[in-house]
Amino acid sequence: MERETAPIRRSVNSYGMTGKMLNWFELPVSDFQRAKQFYEQILNIRMDTEDAGAYKMGFFPFQNGKPAGCITHGYGCIPDNTGTLIYLNGNPDLSIILARVEAAGGRILLPKTAVGANFGYFAHFEDTEGNKVGLHSEN
Repeated sequence: MERETAPIRRSVNSYGMTGKMLNWFELPVSDFQRAKQFYEQILNIRMDTEDAGAYKMGFFPFQNGKPAGCITHGYGCIPDNTGTLIYLNGNPDLSIILARVEAAGGRILLPKTAVGANFGYFAHFEDTEGNKVGLHSEN
């Protein structure tokens, strides 16, 4: 017998989705400069870079105490569109970022879609390196 459940009526923040379960992520890239230019263009950011031995890293902006991440080029960094899916912050409205994806050399895989039950919206795109990446926003 199937059990019926009531619709979820809580917001993203009430579930602690901004908490500390995630500390760090790395998106593997084949062409560091191309990937850096792509993310700087679609997110309207500047990425600080660092050579870390055999790896070159471009850092997404972050706040202390919040999850952080980067693009990484080096040994074993192989872009993939079937592995773990990372969702970048698309607030205030992911449509703004999604509108820049194709002009920057990426491809929209899933347009802006409502999650439902006050969980906002999400979309998927493929970056210039072949990584499948998600966006999430409240609006």
